[in-house]
Formats: sequence, structure tokens, C-alpha cells
Amino acid sequence: MYELTIESSFSSAHNLRGYEGACENLHGHNWKVEVAVTSEKLDKLDMVIDFKRLKAETKRIMEYLDHKYLNEVPPFDKINPTAENIARFIYKELARAFNDGNIKVAKIKVWESENAAAAYYE
Repeated sequence: MYELTIESSFSSAHNLRGYEGACENLHGHNWKVEVAVTSEKLDKLDMVIDFKRLKAETKRIMEYLDHKYLNEVPPFDKINPTAENIARFIYKELARAFNDGNIKVAKIKVWESENAAAAYYE
């Protein structure tokens, strides 16, 4: 099994609806995102996937979230923009682009600070 990992980032603001504490108030994060994809075999160039393609698709999603008030961005206009939900959203978006029976998005980890992260995988 092969695994490729890239890192990306975005900045955004949010508030947690229904939370009792400071995070209920509007605040921001510089989010770090780790993307891991796996494959059992390599392509004709002996790669899982070109890093360039993986980075480009990840960048598209980061641009959708970057410098936004997440509570107004679907699907976070309906669900809380927690690190857990952000990780799941990124996972689902990348899975649509890459999961093909060989390549699989293995895990997304979203860091909201240097010492706090949430991951999503299936």
C-alpha cells in the first residue's frame, strides 16, 4: 500500500452555534489541512497520483473556504463549522474527485491551532 500526504491551509472566521463559551463568538483560525491518499498500485509513471493534481484539487477546496465567514458558506450555513465537520467536508469533496477504486482519500486532518486537530476518514 502506498500513501501520499500533502499539506495546505486556509484562513477563515466562524462561530459555533449553541456553544457555551468563547467559541460562540466570532473568531478566526489559520487552518492547516493534511490530505492523505492511498493506493495499492502505481500508475504507468510509477506514481499513485501526480502531487500537482492532488495539490490543485485541494487548492480549489481551500479557495472555497479561504477568507470567508464559514457560517455563511454551504454546508456550514446549516451545520456547525467545527474542525470535525470541516475535515469531513474536505474529505467528501476530495473523495468525489479522486476515489476511483485504486486511489482513495485515506484521511483528512484539520488543525485549528498548533496543538488541536480533528481528523475524518472512512
